[in-house]
Amino acid sequence: MASLHDHPGERAAEEPIRLLAIRDTPLSLDEVFRAVGDDAAGGTALFVGTVRDHDGGADVDALGYSSHPTAEAELRRVAEKVVADFPVRALAAVHRVGDLVVGDLAVVVAVACPHRAEAFAACRKLIDDLKHEVPIWKHQRFSDGTEEWVGSC
Repeated sequence: MASLHDHPGERAAEEPIRLLAIRDTPLSLDEVFRAVGDDAAGGTALFVGTVRDHDGGADVDALGYSSHPTAEAELRRVAEKVVADFPVRALAAVHRVGDLVVGDLAVVVAVACPHRAEAFAACRKLIDDLKHEVPIWKHQRFSDGTEEWVGSC
């Protein structure tokens, strides 16, 4: 008898929240994309946030992210709300903490839904709520010697 594990794309009975993590190691687009694979999803939207070389007109030399101990629980709460509000087949979200350099991936989220419009809307809601509600803070150090803490919530 075949099981769901014999056919990786068949995940009908599987929990839609497939991957949630806050990590101090480099993030993988492939891992996130694979996590949301679902044969019943016609649309998958993926958002990648990267460290840029400037902010507010100032050159960024270094950047670090830190999180509160409740950040993963808050990330789950945000993900559960997106799943409740949209026809999500699969969802994944990972955020990096620690010291990053320009070009590093800071956050990767993906949502798979039956149709593309739902996938885009759900992905947008996921990243927006993550940035506003999950207690992760960004510490930027600028080339002019100044620095700034930016709260995501």
